[in-house]
Amino acid sequence: MSQGRAEFHRQHQQAAAEEARRLFAEKPRLQGAWLNWVAGELYHLRPAAYASMVRRELQRLQEPADP
Repeated sequence: MSQGRAEFHRQHQQAAAEEARRLFAEKPRLQGAWLNWVAGELYHLRPAAYASMVRRELQRLQEPADP
């Protein structure tokens, strides 16, 4: 990871995690429509590196917890 990418990641990690939690919190309410809705939300996030960070956080939130 280049220094620029590392710095970007460090600066935006907390915001990306918060955004992922916000999006994930809508899953029970939206149920089957959630996947299309969240895809649209991710599409509008900029820059693309930030959207990728949010996407990775969402994936982490959806993984089952280790027993």
